[in-house]
Amino acid sequence: MKVLIIDGQGGGLGRQLVTAVKEKLPETEVLAVGTNSIATGAMLRAGADQAATGENAVLVACKRADVIIGPIGIVIADSMLGEITPAMAAAVGQSRARRILLPVNQCDNLIVGTADLGMADKVREAAELLRGLSD
Repeated sequence: MKVLIIDGQGGGLGRQLVTAVKEKLPETEVLAVGTNSIATGAMLRAGADQAATGENAVLVACKRADVIIGPIGIVIADSMLGEITPAMAAAVGQSRARRILLPVNQCDNLIVGTADLGMADKVREAAELLRGLSD
């Protein structure tokens, strides 16, 4: 299974996701794509098998992934303080991959109906959901 993790800004969420996926499913191929080099570096240091940066990397990786994981902002154009371009959001939304999106109430996008969990709990839940998809 090829898992694409997308993150931006400082890459903290992406780093946590890479770590959790590698702990729960060590045989899984993890490709990390950051919207900037800081996010990419954080995910690479966390153990991603491959990493790339920028819009074109998102467009290409979305075509190859079986599962895409990231904050919900990756499907909203101009979110994450403008780091997610309309083309990136469309590539994630139109991908044939399954998407595991973490609710993050930031950058003017407020999600209702979700449990008020800490980020570590959300990451753990995402990794468990991925494990269920691999069965």
